[in-house]
Amino acid sequence: MLNPQLNRHGELQHLLTLDGLPREIIISILDHAAPFTEVAEREVKKLPLLRGKSIFNLFFENSTRTRTTFEIAAKRLTADVVNLNVSTSSTSKGESLLDTIDNLCAMHADMFVVRHAASGAPILIAQHLLATGRDHIHVINAGDGRHAHPTQGLLDMYTIRHYKRDFTQLSIAIVGDVLHSRVARSQIAALKTLGVPDLRVIAPKTLLPSAIESMGARTFHDMREGLRDVDVIMMLRLQNERMAGALLPTPQEYYKVWGLTAEKLALSKKDAIVMHPGPMNRGIEIDSAVADGAQAVILPQVTFGIAVRMAVMSMLAGN
Repeated sequence: MLNPQLNRHGELQHLLTLDGLPREIIISILDHAAPFTEVAEREVKKLPLLRGKSIFNLFFENSTRTRTTFEIAAKRLTADVVNLNVSTSSTSKGESLLDTIDNLCAMHADMFVVRHAASGAPILIAQHLLATGRDHIHVINAGDGRHAHPTQGLLDMYTIRHYKRDFTQLSIAIVGDVLHSRVARSQIAALKTLGVPDLRVIAPKTLLPSAIESMGARTFHDMREGLRDVDVIMMLRLQNERMAGALLPTPQEYYKVWGLTAEKLALSKKDAIVMHPGPMNRGIEIDSAVADGAQAVILPQVTFGIAVRMAVMSMLAGN
């Protein structure tokens, strides 16, 4: 079966998930992103790679950070950017998702960046474009339900490669609310594809998906045991808005057991890096002393995220 993200030449057509994306494509995106990191240092931060292209940011779910970095990335590539807060416009009036897409296609869209609460919504859009003969329009998944957040996964891979170089020599721990995290799913898929030999997931049993072992990660329910001698710690945000029922004790109890403190960080390797996709809940998932400390690379993640999104957009557009 053909990968729906690739065109008939094996080139990237859409970015919907990192699960099943070939290793050479992931490496190519990371390689393409490297020169874009230098653009931010220039006085004029513009490249004409997407001049004349229309990119529509379709956010059916709120997200300041992701939407802003996609907008900055597109504008640095000289694209025309249209931001639509769809949750308060057409769909609230009863228009279907695909009706909205059809109308925007009539406005000569070249690319859709889609954030949606329903898992699979960007895939549905990509299938609809193919079925209606508009497969020249590209789709980027900016986060869908609990399914995937591929550009976040890619910027995390870029960050790890920047600081640690060789994935095949690393021990990496993902800590926190894996059950509700589309970021964790994209991270795990990419890390396994890139050959990480020791991938650990550290979480309470109530915040782990049932099939986590089949995803290729070792599970730990003791944070101190799980963090011992790791090279990279990837913290996750508690997805309170996605939780139904009492999955956790109080925030104070969660912090005591699962929060990343300097004492717990000391169990990892001396040069271990600390990551977080943001926004952080300080004093719940992570202590401020760690978040602002020398081992944290949380702000560089944001900077690299713009470069990675520039790389994805330019590759999709054929540059």
